[in-house]
Amino acid sequence: MNVWVYKSDRKSGYYLYVTAKDDFSAVPDTLLTRLGKLELALEFELHKKRKLASENAETVLENLRQQSYHLQINDPLVYGSLPEYSR
Repeated sequence: MNVWVYKSDRKSGYYLYVTAKDDFSAVPDTLLTRLGKLELALEFELHKKRKLASENAETVLENLRQQSYHLQINDPLVYGSLPEYSR
């Protein structure tokens, strides 16, 4: 599955994965408002065996299939510390 990942200009460390470029129609308006302007960060093909830096590929795929988006949060205030890869 091809995915497009956008970073939030308002929330540092927040990334929104979608299944179609610039298509945020499945994302709740309240979430889009909180994220602010979204900037395309990367595009890649995602499959269940793909290694991702801070997410489980199968979890991301399941969220994309069920709700057509996935929100990744890399925020030490939310999780208590930075992910291992960013240290």
